[in-house]
Amino acid sequence: MTHPLTPQILDLAIPIADSLGLELVTAVFYTNQSPPVLRLDIRNLSQDTSLDDCERMSRAVEASLDASELIPDAYVLEVSSPGISRSLTTDREFISFKGFPVCLMLTEAYKGHKSFSGNLIERDEECIHINQKGRAIAIPRHLVQTVQLSDAGSE
Repeated sequence: MTHPLTPQILDLAIPIADSLGLELVTAVFYTNQSPPVLRLDIRNLSQDTSLDDCERMSRAVEASLDASELIPDAYVLEVSSPGISRSLTTDREFISFKGFPVCLMLTEAYKGHKSFSGNLIERDEECIHINQKGRAIAIPRHLVQTVQLSDAGSE
């Protein structure tokens, strides 16, 4: 369940990321820890996300959060890159990662399998298309639960 402050945190952090040439990918507020942890995942839109990008975002968001007093108690701010083991969800991600190895997890078996691995070809209105050992496979989108970037090619 999303923390009630998350929408306000997003409203504050997204314009900051935009002004720094970054994209805010996710924001999660873990209040079950002491002190609570606010984790922001960012991506540099023009190059690989660097430690410098994370530091710039951290300083800017921390200053704005402190000034807004949105989070009244002590908390830990973590800013990082989502890394390679992330799910693809947006059209931009499916375009950006065309040709990359992916693993699709399905909600139910399709052609006898609940998962498929291969290189991403494309996502259209009906299917997600992958290349598996030189063979194009189209998996209906309504069956796909997640599409994760993989660190291995088609098997």
